[in-house]
Amino acid sequence: MADPRGFLKTRERELAPKRPVALRLMDWREVVDPADPTLVARQASRCMDCGVAFCHQGCPLGNLIPEWNDLMHRGREREAIERLHATNNFPEFTGRACPAPCESACVLGINQPAVTIKQIENSIIDQAFENGWVVPRSPERLTGKTVAVVGSGPAGLAAAQQLTRAGHTVVVYERDEEPGGLLRFGIPDFKLEKPLVARRIEQLRAEGTRFRCGVEIGGDMSWTELRRRFDAVVVATGATVPRPLELEGRGLAGIHYAMEYLGAQNRVSDEAASSEVVPGGGAPRSGSPIDAAGKRVVVIGGGDTGADCVGTAHRQGAASVTSLAIGRRPGETRSPSQPWPVHPVLFEVSSSHEEGGDRAYLASTVGFVGDAAGAVTGLRVAETVYTDAGRVPAPGTERLIEADLVLIAMGFTGPEAVADPAFPLPTGARGAFVRDDDYGTDLPGVFVAGDAGRGQSLIVWAIAEGRAAAASVDRYLMGDTVLPSPVAASDRGFAAV
Repeated sequence: MADPRGFLKTRERELAPKRPVALRLMDWREVVDPADPTLVARQASRCMDCGVAFCHQGCPLGNLIPEWNDLMHRGREREAIERLHATNNFPEFTGRACPAPCESACVLGINQPAVTIKQIENSIIDQAFENGWVVPRSPERLTGKTVAVVGSGPAGLAAAQQLTRAGHTVVVYERDEEPGGLLRFGIPDFKLEKPLVARRIEQLRAEGTRFRCGVEIGGDMSWTELRRRFDAVVVATGATVPRPLELEGRGLAGIHYAMEYLGAQNRVSDEAASSEVVPGGGAPRSGSPIDAAGKRVVVIGGGDTGADCVGTAHRQGAASVTSLAIGRRPGETRSPSQPWPVHPVLFEVSSSHEEGGDRAYLASTVGFVGDAAGAVTGLRVAETVYTDAGRVPAPGTERLIEADLVLIAMGFTGPEAVADPAFPLPTGARGAFVRDDDYGTDLPGVFVAGDAGRGQSLIVWAIAEGRAAAASVDRYLMGDTVLPSPVAASDRGFAAV
């Protein structure tokens, strides 16, 4: 512990500044500026190096948070990245896209603002890349065993990297044109710039992982054929089936699921567009097929994906943006039902909501209306009431919200089904594929990791499960393993959502 009184000397929680709203709406670059190293060191000194570090439990990866906080306070950045990489393959992804359950579990957070763990993590990995400390780690020997990983999101990439480093020949199959999954085609550039994803993919390639993009398993190659070709298979396809909203008028033009919208924009937001400025304001749109320019946009869903839609619509030049949440507005402090160190549901103002727009709670969509040409012109919305049957629209409270573009961001129900009788992967109560605590299925050599087996969850859980599934695969192939296994497949943890 570098400074036993650090949390007393520095009681304030300081975060790196965000770029001004007017400026950041003119491009697709990340919202937050890099943190000043002196600020990071000062905030790291607030870590108390607790005897029982609850942040370890709050983080599904079991990150060694007090250790790298201490190293950053002491200015030993190179040692800090070694401790960070010991448990987390991709800290630049979690540092940007994870809601930081570790901070909710921070002991300091009982009576002071929690340590800025997420910001410190980001600073560690960004400095490591700047200084050339992140290099490929090729295996010392090859085992002769082959593994197919289906899906190149965070779970698939983590599993692939661990298994490649263990000496297995790993091939990652991705149906999209580029690897990265949600990292590349789901999260907007203003939260995670795509060159950060590309440089990790190149590291995996340099270590020996092979990527086959534009190949859909179950279409271009059957699941049965995949299993025949490889000694083991890891299914990491994610939970990509959107929660439906089948209401009157759903078929009108201008109503899209959130991932259709975000994926379309990500495909045209290349690095050149990220630095271009459009005269008169508004970010470069580069011809997205779903464009909010000049439109009244309504986003159904108040979570992170909905916020991503809000920020994207602002940058495309929307005339107005309204977010609808079916439930109550969360409180700004912990409720008695979510005591420390549980990760609480709190009211948050994301960077996207800072940029403008309206937010409505207790808003139940009951139907869509359109014009004679079949295009959406609005939503019928009623007030939500809570009954024994759940949340329902209150009769007599309907109102019309005008809209030219409606985005459904209500979450996901599970992975896409495997339609191959010779490759049975049943789903459970949560809609995810059934597996055991070692991530294995009833099919010998077939494992499931990430949201495909867990259901919709956090990026940090996906990486943790990818690492843990890799250890199980290695044990299956070799009889034993030295790979770490952070969590069992049945572990929900108090950090889970």
